[in-house]
Amino acid sequence: MKIGLTGSIACGKSTVAAMLVQHGAVLVDADEAARDVVLPGEPALDNVVRTFGQAVLRSDGTLDRAELGKLVFADKDKLKQLEAILHPAIRERMWSQMERYEQEDSSRPIIADIPLLYETDQAALYDGVIVVYVPPEVQLQRLLARSPQMTEQEARRRIDLQMSIEEKKQRADWVIDNSGSLEETERQVDLFWRQMTKL
Repeated sequence: MKIGLTGSIACGKSTVAAMLVQHGAVLVDADEAARDVVLPGEPALDNVVRTFGQAVLRSDGTLDRAELGKLVFADKDKLKQLEAILHPAIRERMWSQMERYEQEDSSRPIIADIPLLYETDQAALYDGVIVVYVPPEVQLQRLLARSPQMTEQEARRRIDLQMSIEEKKQRADWVIDNSGSLEETERQVDLFWRQMTKL
């Protein structure tokens, strides 16, 4: 069984992913795939440099994420260009990992951690989708707490680049509310796991 896991920035998706792994799930992480596809020698990195220029490379030939971030987070069109390069490469990397895991052990659920799952129209590819939810005001507070150098205006802009967490919650097959204590989140993950392993 392949299950998509998503949420929005600062909702605690990684925390829930780690809990699911503790229960026995196999995790395939879009952020990890995103790092892999822009390593030196990867075609996606060559495309990024062709599109955005040599300034996005460090002197050692690796991607300067901060420099690239400055370019794309200030300009939606540039962000779309970057996504058009990276998303297909990330998706291909993740699906080859999932196929390998399925061949190794088809009894273990595979959790695909994808921040932009709905934004990139991938929900239908999975047997179901978990959304990790916190109310928008909690999301903003947590983002500012974990990124103290960010202004509130920058944080709101970063949040607004994604589909609203309320809309994701409406579309979800399962919702894990992560606005309370870790114990409360763990209880919900445990309940989800017991329901899912009965299927």
